[in-house]
Amino acid sequence: MAVIEKQYDIVVIGAGHAGCEAALAAARLGLETICFTVSVDSIALMPCNPNIGGTSKGHLVREIDALGGEMGKNIDATFIQSKMLNRSKGPAVHSLRAQADKSEYTRRMRRVMENTDHLTIKQAEVTDLLVEQGVCTGVKTLGGGIYHAKAVVLCTGVYLNARCIYGEVSNYTGPNGLQAATHLTDSLKEHGVEMVRFKTGTPARVDRRTVDFSKMEEQTGDERVVPFSFSTNPEDVQIDQVSCWLTYTNEETHQIIRDNLDRSPLYSGMIHGTGPRYCPSIEDKVVRFAEKNRHQVFLEPEGLYTNEMYIGGMSSSLPEDVQDAMYHTVPGLEHATIVRNAYAIEYDCINPIQLNASLEFKKIQNLFSGGQFNGSSGYEEAAAQGLIAGINASMKLLGKEPLVLDRSESYIGVLIDDLVTKETHEPYRMMTSRAEYRLLLRQDNADLRLRKYGYQVGLVDEETYQALLQKEKMIQEEIARVDSTYVGVSAPVQALMEQYGSTPLNSGSSLSELIRRPELNYQVLAPIDKKRPALPEDVQEQVSINIKYEGYIRRQMKQVEQFKKMEGRKIPEDIDYNAVGSLRIEAVQKLEAYRPMNLGQASRISGVSPADISVLMVYLEGMGHKSNG
Repeated sequence: MAVIEKQYDIVVIGAGHAGCEAALAAARLGLETICFTVSVDSIALMPCNPNIGGTSKGHLVREIDALGGEMGKNIDATFIQSKMLNRSKGPAVHSLRAQADKSEYTRRMRRVMENTDHLTIKQAEVTDLLVEQGVCTGVKTLGGGIYHAKAVVLCTGVYLNARCIYGEVSNYTGPNGLQAATHLTDSLKEHGVEMVRFKTGTPARVDRRTVDFSKMEEQTGDERVVPFSFSTNPEDVQIDQVSCWLTYTNEETHQIIRDNLDRSPLYSGMIHGTGPRYCPSIEDKVVRFAEKNRHQVFLEPEGLYTNEMYIGGMSSSLPEDVQDAMYHTVPGLEHATIVRNAYAIEYDCINPIQLNASLEFKKIQNLFSGGQFNGSSGYEEAAAQGLIAGINASMKLLGKEPLVLDRSESYIGVLIDDLVTKETHEPYRMMTSRAEYRLLLRQDNADLRLRKYGYQVGLVDEETYQALLQKEKMIQEEIARVDSTYVGVSAPVQALMEQYGSTPLNSGSSLSELIRRPELNYQVLAPIDKKRPALPEDVQEQVSINIKYEGYIRRQMKQVEQFKKMEGRKIPEDIDYNAVGSLRIEAVQKLEAYRPMNLGQASRISGVSPADISVLMVYLEGMGHKSNG
């Protein structure tokens, strides 16, 4: 039988949010790329929540955009409601979140993929990795096709040996009833890849015509929409928005769940995978938070051209009859028709400590990995990893250094560092609390932090980069002007102070001193700032934040300097930790398993103490003296 053999630079396995970013990055960098998917109709599918962004996740989308990725542009073109979360708090935790039209989101991303030069899309199941002498050289498909490649990127999402479960029903399918990928796990294991089993879930969908919205609280979008992408014209996203709706579970809901826990696959032992702690099912919530008599439930439209609505906050794997009774106790859902049942999904993924910070496997060269396959959860976490994996597979083939972002400069850096240095016992979810330097890593300044890297690798064009440099210049010049501009004790100034409940002036004050007052900011001082230049909104925002939080920012910058020193202390790749005297046995075992690149990374490994780091530091200094001698 004749065998099809083809040659590509890069093979991407999977076309979910990670696979799309990986494939687009590689193709845009000029590398001949093929992206495999079990279904072309499922490109950038949103099988669970119909939204992009949210707390900390909005930061990731902004960072993906700054580096030259597509997710931000795609949601800007297909959203139906947008909201900036946490506005009442400081700018470090402001996060953009947008409801997507799910079918339009998928359709647009597919169109982008299909019209990208150097990118081929292929519907086929990849069954085997081709590995020769520790180097990945391509893949084999179920149909017997051989696709040789210089690098392979795994972005299989939740499809490997996927099993959808509710009640006693167990279907070996991927999400939304799509075909699962049932062969690749065996090939990965044969090549020494350690696999784990995780679980996630999704709630039911209901027909909006059968929902009583009069019993719910309407949730509208922002009056002035802020785009995700720095390249989107803000005026283009000022659209008529669709409402979401808030309701709550109650004691009757919880009693039905408690009465049927023995029928839940989660508690009967039918589900073996570990689920996400920070996104629990409704039965998990009722058990773990027994003191709460209600939980929030959000009704979210799945799109403009469908009546399906997503019941956010009530994912479940309970049997169909229990779901029917449970959902009907929620105010507004008493007569709701369930279009799709809730279900849990189990899938194979890897232990991510097998990866370098570049997302290349430590033991298999030219094999990279991104997305939920790395033990994370969420569309945004997936896309971020897919982008970095695609960039670094490309950098390797182009003979360039990998792009490794650190914890002090990006949420993406925090995400990847946590995955490759910390033990992942459950699907990893990004949260603002995980970022030590979150005042510096705001979503509003992602372009100022990361555009330069996108430009260096080749995903950000010259015009965009020059616009960034101009923006930086405008910010610096305006901060300097505001610092040296003084206002006196005049009637207009005192009137403005009174208007915003601010203490009247006793003497002249610089504008920057006024901006630092909690109740004032750069924008509200416009009436008394006679020489203010006309500046874009995003520049004004940066001026205000940088001045208002100057002391905190300076303090965090000093912390970053200390962090950078530790990150700069490289550890030789061939170090024998058994030869390091006074290291505890547990530390030796963990350091041998993780093989950290530097002291900073070593210090974040669970089981490695500060005392172990001190011992290691002394040993490395001794090695340095020996090599110098």
